[in-house]
Formats: sequence, C-alpha cells, structure tokens
Amino acid sequence: MLTGEIRNQVDQIWNAFWAGGVSNPLSVIEQITYLLFIKRLDDLHTLEENKAANLGIPMERRIFPDGNDELGRSYSNLRWSRFKNFEAREMMDVVAERVFPFLRQLGEEGSSYGEHMKDARLGFSNAALLAKTVDMLDKIPMDDRDTKGDLYEYMLGKIASAGTNGQFRTPRHIIQLMVEMTQPTPEDVICDPAAGTCGFLVAAGEYLRDNHPQLFRDEKLRKHFHEQMFHAFDFDPTMLRIGSMNMTLHGVDNPDVSYRDSLAEEHGKDAGKYSLILANPPFAGSLDYDATAKDLQQIVKTKKTELLFLALFLRLLKTGGRAAVVVPDGVLFGSSKAHQELRKLLVEKHKLEGVLKLPSGVFRPYAGVSTAVLFFTKTGVGGTDQVWFYDMQADGYSLDDKRNALLPAEKLGLKFTGLLSAEEHAKNNLPDVLKRWIEREGKEREKPRTAQSFTVPKDEIASTGTYDLSLNRYKEVEHEEITYEKPSDIIRELRALEKEASEGLIKLEAMLG
Repeated sequence: MLTGEIRNQVDQIWNAFWAGGVSNPLSVIEQITYLLFIKRLDDLHTLEENKAANLGIPMERRIFPDGNDELGRSYSNLRWSRFKNFEAREMMDVVAERVFPFLRQLGEEGSSYGEHMKDARLGFSNAALLAKTVDMLDKIPMDDRDTKGDLYEYMLGKIASAGTNGQFRTPRHIIQLMVEMTQPTPEDVICDPAAGTCGFLVAAGEYLRDNHPQLFRDEKLRKHFHEQMFHAFDFDPTMLRIGSMNMTLHGVDNPDVSYRDSLAEEHGKDAGKYSLILANPPFAGSLDYDATAKDLQQIVKTKKTELLFLALFLRLLKTGGRAAVVVPDGVLFGSSKAHQELRKLLVEKHKLEGVLKLPSGVFRPYAGVSTAVLFFTKTGVGGTDQVWFYDMQADGYSLDDKRNALLPAEKLGLKFTGLLSAEEHAKNNLPDVLKRWIEREGKEREKPRTAQSFTVPKDEIASTGTYDLSLNRYKEVEHEEITYEKPSDIIRELRALEKEASEGLIKLEAMLG
C-alpha cells in the first residue's frame, strides 16, 4: 500500500504538471511513464553490470553504450543514476536533448525495451518540474513490486474523464471480480484485445501471484508467465505505452503489448491461440463493413462494435477457452438479426455460463450506460445447460459521478473475509456475487426467480425465439397486496407508475441511440 506521504508527493507532482501547462491527465501519465521507463532501463543495466562483475564475464545485454558520443559527451550521463544528481537546467538539457532521442532510437531499432517509444517526446519545458518529478520518483522504493504497482494504479485513478476512442477505465474492483470468477491458471494464455492500460492483465497476474506462488519456482512456468502468458492489443500508442509500463511495474518482464486494430485486421495467426479472454471493449459505435475483418463478418454480419468484439473473442479463443466480457445491455435483448444470431451462437454452439447484470452507474463518471458481464466457454459443440443470472445492485460505491465509498476500506471489493450484514450487503454485492458464482451448479439451481441470483435452463432461453438474455425477462417479483383507502391514493400510485415508465422509456431510447 502507498503511504500518505507518497500519495501527497504524487498529488504535488500532478498539480505541478497542471500548473506547468500539461493539463490532459493522459499526457501527465504519459510523461511520468517515460521517466519511469528511463529509470527502469538504468535499473536493468545496473543488474547486468552487477551480474557481469560477480561472475567475471562480459555483459550479456548492454542497454547504454560505453564511452562517449561523437561530441565527446559521456553515454553514462543518459542514465537515471547520473542525471538525477544534475542541476535542474542541466538535467533538462540532458533528458530532452539526449535521453529522449536515445529512447526513440531504441524504438526504431526494434528493441523490446523501446518498442513503444518511437515517438517519445518530453512534453514540457519546465526544468524545475522535471527535477521535482525525478526526485519524487527516485524516492519511491522501486524494488518493491507492490509499491510500484500501487503508485501507477494511483496515478491511473486520476484519469477523471473519458479518453479518445471511447476509452475509459474499468473500476479496479470490477476487474478483480471478473478475474476471481474466471480463476486464471499458471498454464493459461491470456488476452485483452482492447487493453487500454492493461488493467485486466495486471489483475490476472496479481491473482496468480496470490493463488499460485509455486509457479515462480518452476523455470518453465516462470518463463511462460513473463514471456508467453499475457497479450494486450490496442490502437492508441499512448495506451500501449501506459499499459506496457503498468505490466512492467507489476512484475511482468516481457508481456506482448502490441499495436493492433483488433476489428480491422485478419486474425488467422491468432485464431484459437488464447485460453482466457478478459475485456471491456469499446461499444459506442459502428464500423463500415469494408473496414471490418472479413473473418469476423463470417461469424456475424454487423457494423456494431460490441457484436464484432464478441465474434472476435470466439475467433481468438481456443476450444475450451473461456471469457469474461463487459457488454452493453443491448447485446442481451437487441432485436436485430445480428443480435439474435450472436446470442443463439453463444447458447447453442458454445457454453454460456453466466450473465452478471451490473449497476447502471458503475462506469460513472465516464458513462452511465447499463452493462452486464457475459461468462462463456468456447466449445464449438454446445454445452449450455443452466445459465446463471445475478442482479447486482451495488458495488460498494455511490452510483453517481462522485463514486464515493459507502463502506470502510476493509469491507470494499472482495477482500473482506467475514460476513457482511444485510445492510452492508446492500452497499457491496461483490463478495456475494463470487460466493454464489462458485455455487452455480449446486445450491443456486434451487433458488427461486425472486432471488437476487438464479439459473435458467437453456431450453427456456431458446423458447423465447430470440434467445433473450435480459435478466428481467426471467426474474419474478414478489407482489404485495395493496389496499387503497380513497381514490386519491390510486391516482397518486398511477402517476408514480406513469413517471417510472416514462423515465424507463427515455433511458431505453438513449441506449438505442
């Protein structure tokens, strides 16, 4: 956990960036990412130096050249451990005029270190701000993976508005819930084709560290974890840089974080490659048929990005591979032919396991859209039996733009090991979601449709004709007998119902565009 002192330092740096004219939150994080990357390069170089010195052998991989450049300037001054001691103006000259060109050179050479640094630029000219930021970052104990990861997560949490291309952060506790429900294993090959800051992959890595620590004692599994397990795609270079650094600071040495327009490119080389997909893809638009990968159109003929991403996941998963994916409510009950065909495909050709209905404010302040999480396994031969539904009402935070915590920190998320009272459960459903999910093939099948969770047989879903997956289609409501003493009571009740129906219609029209 970050100390209050470190949080205060981050806040001061953040305010200094804003005062210095860097007002876009993504730009601030991007600039700090560059500096963290520069520090990481020096740390790696130092490790190699120490290894070579201890073993009496030449360095295997030298990041910074030896000697001087053509102007007689020492290459060693490019290293964090050297320039951090320079006076502010001299530090600015070295970092802006020499270190950043060096970063770009690494990227152009295709180095794994510099893959996302081809267009790296120092985005401000305030020498005092640079010196202050370098000093703050240097004081963070970067040998502590938890501290590094928490530092970065804290900074990412400061993104308070939606980014470009419909990007917004999935709340960390929702990510952790989805990871816990899919239970990654040390053998998994995990992919997020709309990765953003790589939050899902980071959470999967942390889950494995907590639940399968023995994998790091097995050379083959350890190598798999660092080099073959994690795959992230995005078409925003800024997101790729931030996501790559997020993975690095959380202790994954060499993840595959790659530029890719997942819906536009053919997926022949990746088809059937992944055993677990965790994603919250953008779902606010439509694409031209000509701009969409032909192999996805063969699965579902549509322009809707949310349907195309589901088709993509089915394409990328290996047989037996599973997925947890955030979708807008329209995917559950949309009436178009493409919507119905895709739902039928999930139910009849694969194994649809669960539909977790999320509270409508869970993505505020970025968006107020109603969403759900689909859990399914790719089989190609069916397998859907009973589909588990859960009506999640609360996630521990207020469902307005402020998203204030409703419970003490120890009772938020999934970490609380005791029992939440009925009042506390009404504010945080997450522990209950996980508990009931684990029991979905047992006790949950006996639950009445009036309960917060229940299961629905596949045949009943198919009998709707449209393969409707909206929870309200199957949920039953317990009705109380109401008596009215006078006509005005009836009129008041009818007006309340009329208002509720009108508001619901407005929300539906907004959702359908």
